[in-house]
Amino acid sequence: MSPRHPRARQARGRSRVGERFEAEVGPVAHGGHCIVRLPEPESRVVFLRHAVPGERVVLEITEGTDGDRFWRGDAVEVLDASADRVEAPCPYAGPGRCGGCDFQHVALDRQRALKADVVREQLSRLARLELDVVVEAVPGDDAGLHWRTRQRYATLPDGRRAMRQHRSHRLVPVDECLLEAPAPSDHTALGHAFEVAEDGFWQVHPGAPDTLVTAVLEALEPRPGERCLDLYAGVGLFARFLAEAVGPEGRVVAVEGDPRASALSTRNVPTAEVRAGDVGEVLATSYDDPFDLVVLDPPREGAKRAVVEQIVARSPRAVAYVACDPAALARDVAIFAEHGYVVAGLRAFDLFPMTHHVECVARLVPA
Repeated sequence: MSPRHPRARQARGRSRVGERFEAEVGPVAHGGHCIVRLPEPESRVVFLRHAVPGERVVLEITEGTDGDRFWRGDAVEVLDASADRVEAPCPYAGPGRCGGCDFQHVALDRQRALKADVVREQLSRLARLELDVVVEAVPGDDAGLHWRTRQRYATLPDGRRAMRQHRSHRLVPVDECLLEAPAPSDHTALGHAFEVAEDGFWQVHPGAPDTLVTAVLEALEPRPGERCLDLYAGVGLFARFLAEAVGPEGRVVAVEGDPRASALSTRNVPTAEVRAGDVGEVLATSYDDPFDLVVLDPPREGAKRAVVEQIVARSPRAVAYVACDPAALARDVAIFAEHGYVVAGLRAFDLFPMTHHVECVARLVPA
């Protein structure tokens, strides 16, 4: 797993990288870190990795200058450990090592509780929505390990495999990644096989397809004869089961921006109407008659206003929003609320153990 690299930016004064401070760790925040507030004279917020809320630690600054509003850091020494701190199972996890995992030092149940805290906080702050959130375990991993059915490594000049440090181009040699599954994905969901391009998108956790399809169908409760929109449809994972549920008298339209995935969905869901193209552009010019149900599975940045407003214009009785980023979900939920749609249920799934990522399925209905 390779994290995004930071954008190069101009230094704003004296660098504080390498300086150490003793501090108490505050709450978890979106992105795989915790919040630390350094007192005067520094008076800075530090986004801290490798810590657990409530601990007392020595932290080392990894990014930050005198002119920055916040700094980034690693917990390099634990003075007062949380009861939820565990020995990381991977020898490459920890400060200055591989950046692919955020929470290997945290017991699995507490990892899920931390992710639930993040989802809850994002919905509260960005959508003014107070919900109880439970992050559910998903079958198919080995106590949080051996679940990535698709894995990519960097290669060192001597041919050895490597992973990148967090927010860095620096490569860390690794013999193996403990998240990697013993076998690649078989591209099946609820007993049905799907055609997927060799490098095309498919959920990487073995339990994800069954889990997400089941959650979406439970959220929508599709009925024979209903009309369904599957947006960001990929190779037709959700469209396949919607088509089965609504039957020959119903209608399923699958819209996907990747032409290869869209072409494959015509084979995976031969009864669906398949359209390749940008979802916002397609909805702005086509399929403007009412639809009963919508599945919305956008990329990490979310659907955004133009797409949300096109959806509500079609007056669906229910929307199933599949979200891989809780902040994007919360922003879009706030837009739905402007147009009279409310969250009538939300489930969250631990499809990415040991990392900060979490998948949600929200049910939205007219108020």
